[in-house]
Amino acid sequence: MKADSLQACIDKFKSRDAVIGIVGLGYVGLPLMLRYNAIGFRVLGIDIDTSKVETLNAGRSYIEHIACEHVAKARNSGFEATCDFRRASECDALILCVPTPLNKYREPDMSFVIDTTNAIKPHLRAGQIVSLESTTYPGTTEEELLPRVQESGLAVGESIYLVYSPEREDPGNPDFETRTIPKVIGGHTASCLQVGIALYEQAIDQIVPVSSTKAAEMTKLLENIHRAVNIGLVNEMKIVADRMGIDIFEVVDAAATKPFGFTAYYPGPGLGGHCIPIDPFYLTWKAREYGVHTRFIELSGEINQAMPEYVLGKLMDGLNDLGRALKGSRVLVLGIAYKKNVDDMRESPSVEIMELIEAKGGIVAYSDPHVPVFPKMREHHFDLSSETLTAESLASFDAVVLATDHDKFDYALIQTHSRLVIDSRGKYRAPQANVIKA
Repeated sequence: MKADSLQACIDKFKSRDAVIGIVGLGYVGLPLMLRYNAIGFRVLGIDIDTSKVETLNAGRSYIEHIACEHVAKARNSGFEATCDFRRASECDALILCVPTPLNKYREPDMSFVIDTTNAIKPHLRAGQIVSLESTTYPGTTEEELLPRVQESGLAVGESIYLVYSPEREDPGNPDFETRTIPKVIGGHTASCLQVGIALYEQAIDQIVPVSSTKAAEMTKLLENIHRAVNIGLVNEMKIVADRMGIDIFEVVDAAATKPFGFTAYYPGPGLGGHCIPIDPFYLTWKAREYGVHTRFIELSGEINQAMPEYVLGKLMDGLNDLGRALKGSRVLVLGIAYKKNVDDMRESPSVEIMELIEAKGGIVAYSDPHVPVFPKMREHHFDLSSETLTAESLASFDAVVLATDHDKFDYALIQTHSRLVIDSRGKYRAPQANVIKA
C-alpha cells in the first residue's frame, strides 16, 4: 500500500495534475511560481505580506527584474496569491521560500522557518511533500521541520514527504534562469527523495540528488562560503595593494588570464545579498555545537564586514585633502542595491556606508536608478528619494561614493562634475585627480 501511495504521488507530479504551493513570494518564490505556472501546474502562493498578495493578485510585480506582464499572464492562467495558510491543504507540494536572516548577535534567526512550518502544520495531509529552500545550517530540516510535520501523526517517508532543496537564484543575472540552474535535492528518506525529484524535474533541467537533507544544506553553505572566503581574500589584498600603490583590479584582470587554477573575484565595499554575508555565520554557529572553531571562515567574515569602514576612511582622507571635515559635508552615495542592475537591497553594504557617514555628521543622499525611494527595511531607516544625476547636482556635493556600479550610471558625467569620487568598484581604471580608489 505504501508503494502504491508513493507511486500515486510521483505520478501526480509527472502528469502535472498536482497543485504547487509556494510559501514566501519574494526573490526566490516568485520566479519559482512563474516557472511552475508556465509549464501548466496550478500554483497557489502564500505570503504573510498583504501588500505583496494584493499586488500579485492585481497582476503586477514588485520586483524590478520580474516583468508585470509575466505576473499578469500567470494570474490569467490560474495563479492565485493568499494570506490564508489554511489553504495549504489544497496543495500537493509546499515549497518554503522564507527569509533566514541573522539576529543582532550574528546568530541564525530561524523564526521565519519555524513560524511558517507552524502555520502550515495544522493543514498538512497525506500525499503532500514539504520542501525547504531557505538557506540554513545542516540539520535544520531534521531538527525543526521533521518533528513539526510529524506532530499530527503523519509518517515522513510513508504518508508525507520531506526534502531540502536549496535555492540558487541570482537576481538580475541574464545568463541563468530558474529552469537552467541545476537543483540539489536531499530527502529525509529514499522515498522522500523520489518524490522530491518528481516535483522538481518537471521544472528544472538538471536535478542533483544527494544522500541526505544535511548534505544538501551543507552544499548550499559551501557554495556561498567559497565565494565569501575568496572575496575576503581579494578585499584584504586590495588593502595591501593600495598601500603599495598597485591597482588590485589590474592585478585580478591579469591573473584571470591564467586558463587554469584561478577564478577571478573582485573586491568591493563589503558583501551584500541574501546569502553570502549570512551563510558563513550559519555554519560557524552550528560548528560550535560540535566543538569546531571555523577560524578561516570567521576571519574572512571579519575582513568583509570591515570594508564599509575602509570606504569611510578613504572618504574622510579625500575630504581632508580638500580641507574639509566629513562632519557637515554633503555626500552622495551612488547605488544602494547590493549588486549592479537590480533593486535588491538585502544586506547591502551601501546602506551601512550611509549610516557610517551619517554617524560621523555627514549629510547623506543617494542616487540609484533601480531604487527610486528608500524602502522600508527591518533595520535601516532613511527618509530619502533617489537624486537625479546632472552636472549641477553632482557639483553640489562635497563627495560622491561609488558603492554599486549600475550600468545606468553615466560614469563620465560623474567623474567630470564631482569634486571627489570614492570608487569602491574599480570603474575608473585610469588615474584621475578627483578619484580615490577604495
